[in-house]
Amino acid sequence: MKVLLADRLPDDAVNRLESAGDEVVSKPDLTAESLPDHIADAEILVVRSTKVTSAALDAAAKLGLVVRAGAGTNSIDCDRAAELGVFVCNVPGRNALAVAELTLGLLISGDRHIADATSDARNGRWNKKTYSKARGLFGRTLAIIGVGDIGMAVAERATGFGMNVIAVSKSGRSAKTLDRAEAAGISFVDTLDELLAAADVVSLHVPGSESTVGMVDSGFLSKMRDGATLINTSRGNVVDEAALIDAMDNRGFRAGLDVFANEPAGGSADFDSVVARHPNVVATHHVGASTDQAQAAVAEGTVDAIDAYRHGLVSNCVNLEEASPRAATISVRHLDRIGVLASVLEVLRRSNLNISNMRNRVFAGATAAVATIDVNQLVPESTLHDIQQLSDVIQVSVTHA
Repeated sequence: MKVLLADRLPDDAVNRLESAGDEVVSKPDLTAESLPDHIADAEILVVRSTKVTSAALDAAAKLGLVVRAGAGTNSIDCDRAAELGVFVCNVPGRNALAVAELTLGLLISGDRHIADATSDARNGRWNKKTYSKARGLFGRTLAIIGVGDIGMAVAERATGFGMNVIAVSKSGRSAKTLDRAEAAGISFVDTLDELLAAADVVSLHVPGSESTVGMVDSGFLSKMRDGATLINTSRGNVVDEAALIDAMDNRGFRAGLDVFANEPAGGSADFDSVVARHPNVVATHHVGASTDQAQAAVAEGTVDAIDAYRHGLVSNCVNLEEASPRAATISVRHLDRIGVLASVLEVLRRSNLNISNMRNRVFAGATAAVATIDVNQLVPESTLHDIQQLSDVIQVSVTHA
């Protein structure tokens, strides 16, 4: 397969793809504007920060898979990809430890004034009186918003500092997630209001989406304690920066920020940010996932996703329906012979039944198989009769949703 790398991957990952027989084309300087001119014959596209627009997807005649070498897919037009039948997969969780480490680093740096103290020391200023004032982390309450892989990793590390870690209870969490949360020392509260009122520190680990844009606004911040700390290593547009500045100016808030609403898209550029210049802010340059360990893990996960696709599977696909729409499921037990399923599908076509999902599994010995077919309408008895009459069909049955 032809794999276009619109961002850099480590040599080990490239070598692994080439060893599998893939043709790898590396163009790490591509942009959203130039990508459409280079994607026409690519079967797989790998991106980190490069934006994938509808124009790029429309220009890709052979594209079947886009892999985001990371977690967030908001830079990819997933809706257009779905319309074109192109899988969009991500690599979640592989950078969780790196982001968690930076989260704790921002918290400690803000509490102990590390950035300002370092600047003064480098400039020949000694100010022990100012920099010896710190609250300390032990016994303070950390509220985590977004209890995914990163949130869990933050909790595990924060409890090592003796912090109390809380999150909002949500229905539907798996037993595995709840067990890990308990092991990490997370206690659950019932509401967001209760969470914010109890927190000395609030750490954000939510995905970038329409529902999270501006989530941390003046109303959100008003429910937090005076002098509280906000940590954001998720997405810049989650925080209303003007509201945060007001809380820092008038209520003694502090902040540790790795992301900003107006941050540059490239690796280096001029950056003019009022919130980043605020004396109560410790700032980094959207580098939460940028450790050698994290990048190696993400690259490995990217190649794993491509290998799965090579074998007819998709992993961590974000633009498939979670549950295929169906009105009925037809089960066809049949002899494992050429042409049987083609005949079944022809009967369904004549009956105007559209298939939303289908799976065929072979029994031990490869004599018989069973096809499970989800369709979007109720199945007439005449259709079942016609399938049953086909040569090599053993038995057909239907269940309705």
